[in-house]
Amino acid sequence: MKIKLLLATVLSLCLSVAVYAETEVLDYIVAVVNDDVIVDSRLQREIKLVENKLLQKGVKLPPRGAFERQVLDRMILNLLQLQIAERTGVTTDDNSLNEALRKIAAQNGMDIQTFQQMIEEDDNYNFEQFREELKEDMIVGRLRQRQVTSRINVTQNEIDNFLANQVQQGNAQDEYLLYHILLALPEAVSPEELETNRAKAEDILKQLQAGADFQTIAVQYSNSQTATDGGNLGWRKAGEIPSLFAPALSEMKVGDISQLLQDSNGFHIIKLAEKRGTEQFLVTQTRARHILIKTNELVSDFDAQQKLERLADELLNAGADFAQLARSYSEDTLSASEGGNIGWKNPGDFPPEFEEVLNDLAIDELSQPFKTRFGWHLLQVEERRERDNTEAALRNKATQQIRNRKVEENLQMWLRQIRDEAYVEYRLPS
Repeated sequence: MKIKLLLATVLSLCLSVAVYAETEVLDYIVAVVNDDVIVDSRLQREIKLVENKLLQKGVKLPPRGAFERQVLDRMILNLLQLQIAERTGVTTDDNSLNEALRKIAAQNGMDIQTFQQMIEEDDNYNFEQFREELKEDMIVGRLRQRQVTSRINVTQNEIDNFLANQVQQGNAQDEYLLYHILLALPEAVSPEELETNRAKAEDILKQLQAGADFQTIAVQYSNSQTATDGGNLGWRKAGEIPSLFAPALSEMKVGDISQLLQDSNGFHIIKLAEKRGTEQFLVTQTRARHILIKTNELVSDFDAQQKLERLADELLNAGADFAQLARSYSEDTLSASEGGNIGWKNPGDFPPEFEEVLNDLAIDELSQPFKTRFGWHLLQVEERRERDNTEAALRNKATQQIRNRKVEENLQMWLRQIRDEAYVEYRLPS
């Protein structure tokens, strides 16, 4: 690693000198992350993006040095995840990336060409940079799916207890808008480190109690993934709130800030920004069909994906019948005989990675080939309908809320682990 690190450093310095010779602007390394480096130009571009987002939300920025370090820490954690993805073969394909770009453009009311022109209007940014950063986000999302989400299990006993507690507390439909600050602790924390971090957390709490802006303090100090968004956790149902927060939250009024909360991840402070009750008596059911190609020692991921792409081309361009293709090619024995039809399903009936694609599809829209732990799928939504909440639907909602809570708790532990195990050297100017 030392040889690789030396070569990376020398190469970066050589490139920096070449850039300086041409433009009289010297780039330099601001962090070494295992065998990779982060340079100042990339850091400054990321700072500008985060800064603009916070200013649009009316968040007062913290001191420049603290803000710069916070953004750099987020970039380091992102780079560590990309390194793991590269080592473990997690990637994304051009078709999925292009589809994601198309959906982003559509969400902004544009076609892809108009969206590209809008991006290019920024003198400090270009469409290729946007495309590459979106690709990285997709890879990180797939890595987290593999490393965290797919390993989460929810037992029937957990669902029973969850529903019983909600009925007892009378807050089954309550939602909370929370802000969060985390002062993270390393896995093997010494007594001295624990007390140092506790003192820092207590000082931050005093600043908040004295009227300091919570979002500004979160940007400055928090080690949470939401730090550069002002600590905003978004709207959460009661069952999606981390277990550590629930007892404190039950005693809080809107605008209240909690005392210090401690777990193995570190010291937490939360603020209850808003609270609302929702009355949801309907659930959206979806009827869909799919074609499944499984991988094995003879069929690789590439083979399965290519086969489904050929079938998709037949469906879109040659007028092929989905049901007939499903009967001929799908390896889901339960649905193949039904033309790929998987029937009417409630939210939470499918694995998260399958349901994510399902929810993004319009009626009759055909998905790109995508992978789950069962194999590669081609998916089409046939119909959606609203139905009264049933016991089954309530249990599905409970399952999803418990899963979301577990994913967040386990993701934080996994991110802390990969950060503690990495070699990171800061080279920010003092």
